[in-house]
Amino acid sequence: MSTGGTAGPGPLSYGVVIATGHARYDAAPPYAPDTAYPEHPFAGRETLCPSNPVYHAVRESLRLLGLDDSNYGSKRWNPLRGIVQPGHTVLLKPNFIREFRETQEGHGDCLVTHGSVIRAVLDYVYIALGGQGRIIIADAPQNDADFEAICRITGLREIQEFYRRQAGCQVEVYDLRPERAAKIDGVIVGHERLPGDPAGYAKVDLGRLSAFAEVKHLCHLLYGAEYDTAELRQHHHDDVHEYLVSKTVLTADCVINLPKLKTHKKTGLTACMKNLVGINGNKNWLPHHREGTPSQGGDQFADDNLLHRIERTAVAGFKRVFPLLGPLRRTLAGPLHAIGRRIFGDTNTDTIRSGNWYGNDTTWRMVIDLNRVFVYADAQGQLHDRPVRQVLNVVDAIVAGEGNGPLDPTPKPAGAILAGFNPVAVDLACARLMGFDYRRIPMLNRAPDDHLLPLLPGSPEEVILCSDNVQFSGTCVDMRPLQPGFRPHFGWQGHIEIQA
Repeated sequence: MSTGGTAGPGPLSYGVVIATGHARYDAAPPYAPDTAYPEHPFAGRETLCPSNPVYHAVRESLRLLGLDDSNYGSKRWNPLRGIVQPGHTVLLKPNFIREFRETQEGHGDCLVTHGSVIRAVLDYVYIALGGQGRIIIADAPQNDADFEAICRITGLREIQEFYRRQAGCQVEVYDLRPERAAKIDGVIVGHERLPGDPAGYAKVDLGRLSAFAEVKHLCHLLYGAEYDTAELRQHHHDDVHEYLVSKTVLTADCVINLPKLKTHKKTGLTACMKNLVGINGNKNWLPHHREGTPSQGGDQFADDNLLHRIERTAVAGFKRVFPLLGPLRRTLAGPLHAIGRRIFGDTNTDTIRSGNWYGNDTTWRMVIDLNRVFVYADAQGQLHDRPVRQVLNVVDAIVAGEGNGPLDPTPKPAGAILAGFNPVAVDLACARLMGFDYRRIPMLNRAPDDHLLPLLPGSPEEVILCSDNVQFSGTCVDMRPLQPGFRPHFGWQGHIEIQA
């Protein structure tokens, strides 16, 4: 591990702000503001929207952070000047998980980061660059996601065209996945090669610094995103814990993390920290659960009843044989999935499997590992002992997601934008806003651990919240949550909520 590195986090590193407003998205692409703000870079060159409260909420979050405070209200206001300089490469990393929900129509405005949030942040990045540098929007979505459909949903192509026409600026948009999985009823039947990250990928080995180091004797039980467990276990064993990370991310001077606030079946919630799963180039290098029950060293199921034992045997045989069936896979996938759901239950309604419960002891470790890679790994994948890039987090909680997240959430109008420089601190505030106790969420409870590569120097009690609504000011352990709070994923109900 090198002792080199560049500047660390910006001002108010461990403070979090919450800007509130309307709990809906009113504007249409390319999401112009509804007010002629003094600093607006396209004043007089685009028609203002009749209503765009999201733009105001993003702008208000930057003001609450105290950025370039002396110039606020004037044409010279440049809130990102402290982290973005002319000539920089700036990456905007949204949550583009997938274009559809599992059991509900459409995306419900609660599945992916909304385009109006992306556009508002993009304008302030453009101001800070002063016409010099690169702007990239990129993510590695779920392995079966249709990236072009996501671009249509979010209005990204209209935003790109607006910037090309009005600013002569190319906003680069990339799908960072090297391949896409073809699925029928959730069953993988093949793969399609994709261009992937134009900058390539870097292999980063955390070794003994990995959160898996303390359970390395159980790594033979790890299961990833696909049926090939041998590939995953090749990269997680003994003192080897490797991730394949996008070089577009690692070479950026500044990354602006733009997650969507949702509940999550494996980690309790997803916001800043979990959004970094999208910097990984190969989903099957990512451990999702350990096969078996806790008494067997696993976290796949909560108990070892007879039905689960039969299911484990049947599914193991299926995963071994199904990839060998060639063209028959497309014919058999639907019927086999329907039979399995009828016998073993539906994981989208009330059946816990695949580590989708509060006892998942695997996914939080993977998330913490990726956060350490993101903060401390340079463009070549070499780890440093201090942060190597500037980071800002802006969370889209205008319409958030509750219930069966992250793939099948129900809309939860929250009317908020959260922002801060430390991903863990912002996630602690997100948990409190949702009505969840961070101490009952391993991803958040373990993130502040004493470590050679710290993610939150200091304690959660030191994270201070500032808001334009007095209800959301205080600390992340005493702020009054949103009422009513978020409904957790059914595998977490009764095990994550703040106790009276």
